[in-house]
Amino acid sequence: MKPGLQFRLNQQLALTPQLQQAIRLLQLSQLELAAELRQLAESNPLLEFDEDASAEPDETEADGEYDTEFESLVSAGSDTASGSSDTNDEAPEWTEPEISSDEPIDFSSSNGSGNGSGNRDEEGMEPQSAAAESLQEHLLWQLNLTPMEPRAKAIATVLIDALNTDGYLGEGIDAVLAALPPHLKATAEEVEAVRRRLQHFDPAGVASIDLPDCLRAQLEQFDPGIPYRDLALRIVEHELELLARNDMAKLARRLHATEEETTGAAILIRSLDPRPGAAMDTTPVEYVAPDVYARKEGTRWRVFMNPESQPKLSLNQHYCSLIAQARGDDASWMRGQLQEARWLIKSLESRAETLLKVAEAIVRRQSAFLDYGPEAMQPLVLREVAEEVGMHESTISRVTTRKYIHTPRGTYELKYFFSSGVSTEDGGSASATAIQAMLRKLVDHEDPRKPLSDQALAEELHNKGIQVARRTVAKYREILRIPSSSERQRSS
Repeated sequence: MKPGLQFRLNQQLALTPQLQQAIRLLQLSQLELAAELRQLAESNPLLEFDEDASAEPDETEADGEYDTEFESLVSAGSDTASGSSDTNDEAPEWTEPEISSDEPIDFSSSNGSGNGSGNRDEEGMEPQSAAAESLQEHLLWQLNLTPMEPRAKAIATVLIDALNTDGYLGEGIDAVLAALPPHLKATAEEVEAVRRRLQHFDPAGVASIDLPDCLRAQLEQFDPGIPYRDLALRIVEHELELLARNDMAKLARRLHATEEETTGAAILIRSLDPRPGAAMDTTPVEYVAPDVYARKEGTRWRVFMNPESQPKLSLNQHYCSLIAQARGDDASWMRGQLQEARWLIKSLESRAETLLKVAEAIVRRQSAFLDYGPEAMQPLVLREVAEEVGMHESTISRVTTRKYIHTPRGTYELKYFFSSGVSTEDGGSASATAIQAMLRKLVDHEDPRKPLSDQALAEELHNKGIQVARRTVAKYREILRIPSSSERQRSS
């Protein structure tokens, strides 16, 4: 073969750095996006990231929600940024229309204080709120008031530190022995004795190994004359699994007791606290901040962006003005930083535009859910939304992951509105979410003494025109964490 030169023409898709950045930002949640932008702003002096801007929105923003005109404004701004990047150093700006809503109450000017602070009392003092007491602090306080030898107190301190949020000693005695100071040379019997004493602290049942141990410790603190106490102790120690299945007849036969006595013991056990430490859990509650809002205006549902979820990123005008004065490598470096800043701002605008378009498409498809509830949820897959907004399914998947929408019915992840369909008798289809809502309603309204079996639930759905198999009902029931009919049955 002779060597030769050949020309070939082919097409290849290449991800530019700008496109890679846009894709990465698209799949980030609010917290991840803020962390990413904060890091980029620290490395690029041409960027300014205002973390406080979202906490104090403009008075002209009302509820701070973007209208659907946002899409066209962003598109126009993006074209301007890309077409005149050499002359325009500022990020595209858009105005936010006022949305009619109740004005938030301003407590800062109440009582005519005149000092601009509503967080002070009549004497001008800052309000003081005591921090919540943790489980460990509560137990250590009791330990300090309990007469106990120093050796036992040292063991008790290690035991208290080893408790989880539910009040259990999850790692067991061996882990406590390993954590004790070597000079104590404590034995497992000593640690067990101290643990038993801790179980009688408040709340009762802490420092337990497992659930039976926790319930037993609580029952032992009852007066021996309490009815059904001894029978309840036997159930906790030997027949807790039968109690969980609510099989009172079999439980009574195992214990050689009457059903009335067994029921009384079961009621006593259910009055106990299976998680004694949970009530003192000081872990702060985390709330989901929605990315978009859905609001009904007249007969139409409209979607608005949440401005507090949009990071306030802009160009640093001071450094931009220094670019013209820079020379050599400094000028080249600053122009590169400016271009990267513009790309980032444009990517954020594209992210907001895409999120709004996808949310609008979902709300249009699921308006019946917003009007009537989960039973009216329509079947919806990623492909349908992708075709409507003219994007790829992978893009829709990224947009709907860890993005939330606030509706009058609650706050949901955008992925919640996607579900497969089940055929109905009239040739239509019902979404899996709607069927699960119907199942939940049927179970909530059933006779506790005669709960509906999976086959009976399938027949009830068939009467409503939904053709679903018994095994599908069982699968949905497990997803909803609904026990089986035998476990739901209650004794008379």
